[in-house]
Amino acid sequence: MQNNKGMTRRAFLGLAGSTAVLAGLGLSGCGGSSASSTTSSTTTSSEAKGGGTLTAAVAYETKNYHPSTTSSALALGANWHVVEGLYEFDMHTMETYDALASGDPTKVSDTEYTIAMRSGAKFSDGTDVTADDVVSSFKRSTAEGSLYTSMLAFISDMTAKDSSTVDLQLAYAMDPTLIKKRLCIVKVVPTSATDDALTSKPVGSGPWMYDSIDEKTIVFKPNTNYNGSVSVKDNEMDWSIIKDDTARTTAMNEGTVMVMESVPADVADQIKSAGAEVDEVQGFNLPFLMFNTKKAPFDNYQVRQAFFYAIDMDKLISNAMSGKATAASCFLPETHTNYHKAATVFTYDTAKAKQLIDDAGASGTQVELITTDHTWITALAPQIKNDLEAIGLSVTINSMASSSLYSNYTDVDAPDFDVALAPGDPSVFGDDPDLLMNWWYGDNTWTKKRTQWKDSDKYTELHGYMQKAVESTGTEQQDNWNQCFDLLAEQVPLYPLFHRIVATGYYADKISNFAGIGTTGVDLVGCVSK
Repeated sequence: MQNNKGMTRRAFLGLAGSTAVLAGLGLSGCGGSSASSTTSSTTTSSEAKGGGTLTAAVAYETKNYHPSTTSSALALGANWHVVEGLYEFDMHTMETYDALASGDPTKVSDTEYTIAMRSGAKFSDGTDVTADDVVSSFKRSTAEGSLYTSMLAFISDMTAKDSSTVDLQLAYAMDPTLIKKRLCIVKVVPTSATDDALTSKPVGSGPWMYDSIDEKTIVFKPNTNYNGSVSVKDNEMDWSIIKDDTARTTAMNEGTVMVMESVPADVADQIKSAGAEVDEVQGFNLPFLMFNTKKAPFDNYQVRQAFFYAIDMDKLISNAMSGKATAASCFLPETHTNYHKAATVFTYDTAKAKQLIDDAGASGTQVELITTDHTWITALAPQIKNDLEAIGLSVTINSMASSSLYSNYTDVDAPDFDVALAPGDPSVFGDDPDLLMNWWYGDNTWTKKRTQWKDSDKYTELHGYMQKAVESTGTEQQDNWNQCFDLLAEQVPLYPLFHRIVATGYYADKISNFAGIGTTGVDLVGCVSK
């Protein structure tokens, strides 16, 4: 997620006057480069050869690739290459482009739009993509209990007008610029596909198709039925799933992969010495503290605030992140277009934190800090424990896999956990503030189960501002979003510690048109081996 939008390959080729190549390549994500990156990998198509295998080492793992339900960083990134929405994001600029749609939504009224589809689109199994597939995919994405529901709640109904046209009925008049961005969330899959099949190996209409998926490797092959705007010039793409930082670094240093996701800051120089380049992009990606707001003393927002005042964020970022992050002064990072410095900014203030704890009668509270076992998250926990104990709390750390943290501690009936430390990055779905807030503060599992914040007065107040924002534009919209950011910084039911700079390694002599992105995942759409 970038505020500084550099020249993408689309713009570069456009300036060069290459309209034919633009039609074939210009809408792909791999051509992006950013002013906030340490390097620029924009290249012309004449440098690309293809005919080989694109390779990457990715940092996350999952067993759920279902395009309508997954929240996995790995699955979402992999699916960018395989399944399409009506619209897709250039992940370097977060601008939308036509994918299965053949143009912008056509306005019928303030609450009704029609969208025509790309002619001749087929799934990788050879079957036609129809409006019915779009509608059924929307229904899968908004089924009861789906984490996507709150991000798509503005659509009251979606129907097929004919085999290649979709009708949208909106629940309310909405900022038109947000409609296309949200429709990127709905990935279109065959109506006939079972949920089990989509979970293990989805079928899509994108430029690549899944050949095989297991716990260690994802193998992609070109989708020979694809008729969209992205060019595929290679015979195969292989992703090695390597969660361990050291093993992933070894794969990169030995040159067995072209691209490495999530380069730890302390090995960036080592990777460069091996001949690779490292793109660093300020992103939204963050670690958050999440509180059980129904459990004393965490039901007191001032106790929750004390946690943030207690943490020496500059030291945490310097020691655990090698300086590759920016302390949160808002729910959004400072580089975001809609950034607003929150009315409450948590500077390191042990005395203030201790006073808040003492005033609440919470001194001496036994706190279990549960964390995910991501390496960079567990690296944060020891200092956080020490900082919290300095204000009169007694802290134990319990680290575990994400699946265990959520299934065994937070997503149970009457959760009894204290505080969780975990990573998150909904910017893989888009970067508009309403979407980002709805992920963690919407009418969904996060507020119903995890923070248990949904029935609070402040939740209601937040959603009043959010609703006004999506129905307005310009200054009025921003003013309402600012109210949201101020409220979240005051209440902190779940709130970022900092926003990470995302580092991605790659060999510029082995892959063309690649650039790192500011979110989890690697984007090789449109990339070509040399």
